[in-house]
Amino acid sequence: MELLAKAKTILESEEYTCVAIKGEKTYTSRERGVKPLLDWIEKGIDIKEGFVADKVVGKAAAFLYVLLEVKALYVGVISKPALEVCNRYGIKVEYGDLVESIRNRDNTGFCPMETAVMGIDTPKEAYETIISTREQISKKTNI
Repeated sequence: MELLAKAKTILESEEYTCVAIKGEKTYTSRERGVKPLLDWIEKGIDIKEGFVADKVVGKAAAFLYVLLEVKALYVGVISKPALEVCNRYGIKVEYGDLVESIRNRDNTGFCPMETAVMGIDTPKEAYETIISTREQISKKTNI
């Protein structure tokens, strides 16, 4: 698990939102939410059996980590539903704070991605819902 500790150190020292390490390769992002994970999936970045440190993980991000087949995850703040997903799919998790759910960026309600996947139980269905939700949010912000 020394690579997990390395990912955590990079996350905290370089002000990234997400760091993934697989073998000799390190992938980083300063993007927020599920964007870095969707980018990695869409670009075919292989972090299977990799070690990831992330600032915040809700249920949507947890499903994306399942699809990315990561081995272990360090999270600053994780929601209970996200931790349940990780446990169900065998992703080892270390975390700072465990919360009931992830709040939106304005702290006026719940994260739209977490809300979108709340009743979903499979990674494939979650991914489709996340993509659809991202498109809906994008349309609203581009009006």
